[in-house]
Amino acid sequence: MMNKPQSFYVDTQRTEHANTVYLHGELDLSKVADLRCALDMFIADTNRKLVLNLNGLQYIDSTGIGVIVSVLKARDVLKAPFEVQEIPPKIKRLFDLTGITPFLQPNEAAGKSQARVH
Repeated sequence: MMNKPQSFYVDTQRTEHANTVYLHGELDLSKVADLRCALDMFIADTNRKLVLNLNGLQYIDSTGIGVIVSVLKARDVLKAPFEVQEIPPKIKRLFDLTGITPFLQPNEAAGKSQARVH
């Protein structure tokens, strides 16, 4: 069973206004270091919004959620925009259960809307 396809990988895209990190596959304890490494170069870039795109994510465990929360806190301290986009339904259910959904999409949160740059 050594020829199993890679269970988790990250793609990144940098534009003038945003750094987008695309997650693919299954994010669990064995892969959180890969995600942290991919995100580290973008966390302190306060000139661009940091976007986490979860469209290709099939699974996330509590350690993966913990990484997202730590990025959310770091960006908040820096007063830098952070947003999670295209959350698959089964992963959104986990986020809803843990209570973090309102913090992941600040543009949709009541009372604290930020201008979107398109």
